[in-house]
Amino acid sequence: MGTALALAAHATAAGAAAPAWPQKAVSVVVPFPAGGSTDTIARMLAAPLNEKLGQPFVVDNRPGATGAIGATMVKRAPADGYTIMVASIGVYAVNPFLQKHLAYDPAKDFDLLTVAVRAPNVLVARTDFPAGNVRDLVAYMKKNPGKVAFATSGAGSSDHLTAALFWQMSGTSGLHVPYKGGAPAISDLLAGQTDLSFQNINAVLQYIKAGKLKALAVTADKRAAVLPDVPTMAEAGVKDVEVYSWQGVAAPRGLPADVKARLHAALVGALNEPVMRHKLGESGFEVVANTPDQFAQFEQQELQRWKTVIETGKITLE
Repeated sequence: MGTALALAAHATAAGAAAPAWPQKAVSVVVPFPAGGSTDTIARMLAAPLNEKLGQPFVVDNRPGATGAIGATMVKRAPADGYTIMVASIGVYAVNPFLQKHLAYDPAKDFDLLTVAVRAPNVLVARTDFPAGNVRDLVAYMKKNPGKVAFATSGAGSSDHLTAALFWQMSGTSGLHVPYKGGAPAISDLLAGQTDLSFQNINAVLQYIKAGKLKALAVTADKRAAVLPDVPTMAEAGVKDVEVYSWQGVAAPRGLPADVKARLHAALVGALNEPVMRHKLGESGFEVVANTPDQFAQFEQQELQRWKTVIETGKITLE
């Protein structure tokens, strides 16, 4: 009887030593600078996660190497639910094909939780650019190969790869002008220093509506609700350029099953709140909020797709 009581006491002590998660603040690592699309999504999620789970979710920006520095930090963090990551397509599906000594494997080093949102890119031009639609642009580029300047937020970014895919599918070639982030790329486009850019729709919506940039096409399978008069790329005459930028949430590989389930439920609940859906929709984001298995399948498709685009375009970071 004494042994049984001792075992019971030990079990009780062990249970008491492992209180329900979370018991302290959770770090939300964003592997990009503040102010971009990924940072925006992370900050929009932080408050409802705090409400649902009772602890602060604190955004921690760790930019560098197209997201690889922050992603590597998350990979090395304890898998205890106190470090999560909100990152985009570059971290999950592009870096392995552009960075030779990448210190993380996106398919093996994380517990994928959910693709939170997606948004198409939109092809925008400076207001005085001679082409006013995609057909005229393609004709103009064929007459001026390698001369039309496409601003991007950096080599290997989603906007760079969308431009590369567009060139491949339209039989054209452009001049790639990489910047250190989306904001400076957009600034120079607005100033007329470059010609065009494939930008996240939420990043340039205000400039399109104000008449400061002209939108030629969206890279979606249907027209964007926030830009109903702008054709899809397929409608505009170039097929197979359907591209969505997306933000997914992950954690270090090996999360306890109960923590993973609770965190996923809180994320999906936050994303599906009517006020959140409305706010995101106004900016051009579409809520995805899928399951970990669906995220894993989607990541595999994206890895294969961008590997092909990068190899076909002979794209490097140099």
